[in-house]
Amino acid sequence: MAVLSYNEILKGSVIDYNNEPYEVLSAHIFRMQQRKPVNQTKLRHLVSGKVVEISFHQNETVTEADVGTMQANYLYTNKGESWFAQLGNPKNRFSFPEEVVHDKVQWITQNSLVDVMTYEEKPMTIKIPVKVDLEVKDAPPAVKGNTVSGGTKLVELITGAKVDVPLFINTGDIVRINTDTGTYTERVEKA
Repeated sequence: MAVLSYNEILKGSVIDYNNEPYEVLSAHIFRMQQRKPVNQTKLRHLVSGKVVEISFHQNETVTEADVGTMQANYLYTNKGESWFAQLGNPKNRFSFPEEVVHDKVQWITQNSLVDVMTYEEKPMTIKIPVKVDLEVKDAPPAVKGNTVSGGTKLVELITGAKVDVPLFINTGDIVRINTDTGTYTERVEKA
């Protein structure tokens, strides 16, 4: 594990802070008048997802977190827990509290492959693709003249997630969703 000085703590790196793994969301080094430079960062806890703002001063160092990845299949969500099984080793099953991974699990179907970030060999969180293609399970019919709302309607996807789409989307269509923003990007032609 490498030791990082205050100016090496950059966006995208994963660090140990107070013996907990944090992902650096943003980092900005600046100097106020006659003072020493400071690295102002936003850190997201890898387990809870909580975001904190921390300033690192010139004399401070942190260690890089020992983070690995493994691939796993998404199994199901039940009673507040989302379950996964390691790829190639189905006996290695683990779960996350649903509230921690719900914003990601709502965009994946059962048996989808996900990357699991591990910290000290323990699963911490999942990473999913930025764009996913999902089938529309239920779409209300488009009503002529219903463009006051910007020409969109709320549909339900096969994963149970709901998203606003243009009026021309129907039940059975495949749509591409941006998982970072939770928004519709385009309709995909069926293969």
